[in-house]
Amino acid sequence: MDWQVVEEKSILLSEPATRKLFEALKDHLAVAEENEDGNFLLIRISEGTAQLRGQDPAKVASALMKVLSKDEFLSHLQNTELTIELVSALRGAIRLNEMRTAVNELRTAMDNGNDAESTYQSWCEKHSWAFGNAYVLRDDVREISPGDHLDLLLPNVIAGYRDIVELKRPSMDVLRWDEKHKNFYFSSEVSRAIGQCHRYLDVLHEEAAKGLRDHPEIVAYHPRATIVYWAIQRLD
Repeated sequence: MDWQVVEEKSILLSEPATRKLFEALKDHLAVAEENEDGNFLLIRISEGTAQLRGQDPAKVASALMKVLSKDEFLSHLQNTELTIELVSALRGAIRLNEMRTAVNELRTAMDNGNDAESTYQSWCEKHSWAFGNAYVLRDDVREISPGDHLDLLLPNVIAGYRDIVELKRPSMDVLRWDEKHKNFYFSSEVSRAIGQCHRYLDVLHEEAAKGLRDHPEIVAYHPRATIVYWAIQRLD
């Protein structure tokens, strides 16, 4: 771009206006120094909210997330000194997008009538955060004793002790209706799952009190069990 100086025209700027002009010039300079031509999107951040004129925020967010997921962009971020606020914002945005994608994946499997336990076990293995902030990792170990094979073994991030997750297929009934007494009661499948987890808790506490055999890093102390039955309730 060629600049022309018009001598007969001038603008007087106050000190605050000059500072704003200086900051704006720095932003434009960063774009001008790029070697390649292209389209640029400038997002103004004010109190944590992106103010976009003439753009669909959802489309802009989707496009931005695609850019953030590129390997070359992530490599650039690793070598760039970023403010704590920006790092937190990017990390939160990426995390939220991952969670939304995971929930949509789960909902699609259930809506399609997928009854394979392996599908939901694989989903839980990839997204152990679904069981709470206390669980962000999982163990590859499943067998706690001969004949006792768990669905999931999760370490608590605070204490490191292990807890149990038992998964059941969506086709299993959770509650049944007692017409005579006019009340709901747990189905036989749920009763069996409770008894199954009760045994797992006893075995894990005994076998891993001082570290599981061949896996001393796995320690359990009065573990807890979570039984997961998959169901989606829709309100019309």
